[in-house]
Amino acid sequence: MADRFRGYLPVVIDVETAGFNARTDALLEIAAVTLSMDENGYLIPEHTYSANVIPFEGANLEQSALAFTGIDPWNPERQAVSEAEALEAIFKPIRKAIKAQGCKRAILVGHNATFDHGFVNAAAERQNIKRNPFHPFSTFDTATLAGLACGQTVLAKACEVAGIEFDNRSAHSAVYDTEKTAELFCMIVNRWKDMGGWDLVLQTR
Repeated sequence: MADRFRGYLPVVIDVETAGFNARTDALLEIAAVTLSMDENGYLIPEHTYSANVIPFEGANLEQSALAFTGIDPWNPERQAVSEAEALEAIFKPIRKAIKAQGCKRAILVGHNATFDHGFVNAAAERQNIKRNPFHPFSTFDTATLAGLACGQTVLAKACEVAGIEFDNRSAHSAVYDTEKTAELFCMIVNRWKDMGGWDLVLQTR
């Protein structure tokens, strides 16, 4: 794995939020899927981690965003935790996976990855977390990759083309969207391997 992505471990992330501004709007859900590589060099989803998040103090809650996701931030059944606890619940196993895979850092994989990356970084800064495991600015964006590989940039449509089952009723849950994004990313990377693309890289080493 460390050789495949220049020492970086791809980790798929999805967030659900109360708006589009990472600095002012609440982070409500975060989920991560770590990836591993089988004995044949194929990328596979490994473990899923998630947390529901209590809005940080003073956070903006856009009603249109809440209506879109269907999340009630104050519903006790969410069993939400503070932003600091949520990030630690996600970051701790990612750090362990980085070490186990012999990598030097994680790189965030997301569907429209800049959005998720921005919210993760903003939350880490708010909570003064010094050991953010992710590369500070680089990402892998499955919307872009799916546009190339599947001719679609919407997650549900890209999954349909890729033969990945997708239930629109379950969408906009961080866990569901992260797991589907992980399947899509693995499919694209593995298809590239099957087409001989990775062999071209190996020949230059």
